[in-house]
Amino acid sequence: MRFGRRTAAMLGIWGALNLSGCGDGNGNGGGPTATPTSPAVPTASVTQISANTRTPVATPTATPPASPTPTGGGGTSLFVSSDDTNSVLRYDGVTGAFQGTFASGGGLVEPEGIAFGPDGNLYVSSRSNEVLRYDGQSGAFLGVFASGNGLVDPAGVAFGGPDDDLFVSSGIPDEGGGNQILRFDGRTGAFKAVVDPANAAGLDDPEGLTFGPDGLLYVNSTPEEGPGEVLRYDPSTNTFIDKFVAKDDNGAPEDPTDLVFGPDGDLFVSSAATSEVKRYDGTTGAFEGNFVTAGLGGLNEAEGVVFGSNGNLFVCSELGNAVLEYNGATGAFVGEFVTAGSGGVAMPTFLTFGR
Repeated sequence: MRFGRRTAAMLGIWGALNLSGCGDGNGNGGGPTATPTSPAVPTASVTQISANTRTPVATPTATPPASPTPTGGGGTSLFVSSDDTNSVLRYDGVTGAFQGTFASGGGLVEPEGIAFGPDGNLYVSSRSNEVLRYDGQSGAFLGVFASGNGLVDPAGVAFGGPDDDLFVSSGIPDEGGGNQILRFDGRTGAFKAVVDPANAAGLDDPEGLTFGPDGLLYVNSTPEEGPGEVLRYDPSTNTFIDKFVAKDDNGAPEDPTDLVFGPDGDLFVSSAATSEVKRYDGTTGAFEGNFVTAGLGGLNEAEGVVFGSNGNLFVCSELGNAVLEYNGATGAFVGEFVTAGSGGVAMPTFLTFGR
């Protein structure tokens, strides 16, 4: 979640935090992929499916992006957005040992969503209302990749769709814009489209977003009050498909922040307000239970979620200042992968594995 909204209100410390704006990738990809094909201008909107319908939908006409292979371990690193230190920190992907500050500067403010792009570089959402780009090997600042066009308080970022574009969740519309998913050219950063421009989905303060095995875009919607939702869009047409998890459904998440598809195809969603990770059928959206139960292993406000190559689930504990590891089959607590405060991590939000 974006600490300073619902949580700050609950704790009564909004004034002390003095956050600007009103803060996942989950990064959808763990490293370089093939160079994308030339982008095409998105086609016109098509008739949408009822918001209350969650019947399986046809795969988009465009070829879905390849599902990223979990990359934890095997010589990789874990990259973590550290909100309070305005930096992305790097940890050994096998041991969790701190390896150093990977990305900072360039105007980076309270980072959230992070993802490696098709070019192998790291893209980070910044509360300066920008997506910044850093060299994927050295962490050197390369420049502002995307900004403007209604982008405010960005959170989740993900590459995908038929042209491997960058999709960014744009938050609360207190500065104009917001409550939108924006699409930028994945190679140039040029603005391309607003996904569901009429907001037929009822998107409210979007957070994490990811592409599913079906090639569709899944987005967490986090209203200030009441349960959240997972909304589904077709990236080939920029249209709303359905509410994959609706607020009135059994097991709807409270203040959902990040989401990830597991090795078995199910969808796992962090429920920040309840310090849980919830599990849903990856085809129907049916609630299957709390995969990580409330507060397990010291989980305190569940944020970013990602699966490692060992099959386990790694979760940012924002108020615990740690990354926790859970058995990928059972949800049992394995241990603190990044121990509390390691490397100065403070209020970790999103995370991803990469080289």
